[in-house]
Amino acid sequence: MSGEVRPSGDPSRLAGKVAVVTGASRGIGRAIAAALSDAGAVVAGCARHAAPGVASCDVRVPDEVARFAEDVEKRFGAPDILVNNAGTVARARVDELTVEAWDEVVDANLKGTFLVTRAFLPMMRARKNGRIINIASIAGRQGTAGLAAYCAAKHGVVGLTRALAAELREDGIVANAVCPGSVDTDMLRVGRPGAKPDMSPEDVAGVVLYLAAHAPSALTGSCVDVFG
Repeated sequence: MSGEVRPSGDPSRLAGKVAVVTGASRGIGRAIAAALSDAGAVVAGCARHAAPGVASCDVRVPDEVARFAEDVEKRFGAPDILVNNAGTVARARVDELTVEAWDEVVDANLKGTFLVTRAFLPMMRARKNGRIINIASIAGRQGTAGLAAYCAAKHGVVGLTRALAAELREDGIVANAVCPGSVDTDMLRVGRPGAKPDMSPEDVAGVVLYLAAHAPSALTGSCVDVFG
């Protein structure tokens, strides 16, 4: 069953909206789910491992993604907002990076974004409305030594976002990416040990909330840099 986060506080422009957030059990994803919920949305969250209020769904696995999408549609209807946040990182030099590690990182960050978007698009297209927000990274804008797989995947997320924006413009659906810099998360500590974070997950969530609730529909195909 899909996880549901109920809103708290006074609802805003997202009252009555349905939002899907992947990777919602921790870090940036959890902060995004909380921000959208506090703004009035009903949030269906998923993560690889189930957690309180968060459904179990490995975004790398097509069958699991399909089941999650079907459950969300059955319980809540088509999402108004889709946030592709799930991902992972592996740190190694290219000549020391295993194929398994490469696949895990690229599949979680890029293939997962594709699979989840593909699963929810038909119902969003039917409504001729929706906002897709993909969490990329500063690593999707530049290279970082030791993070080749992550950089490749996040560059792919940026390209996918721009292609989606062009493809969905006539359907009334906008697609944008958010490219955070160093954020205080477990992933940062794995990918860049010793790095000092410039931001909190809530800082990134605030940008996502703007794109979900306040940005004009003309803003599509953009990559919003959030570098602290």
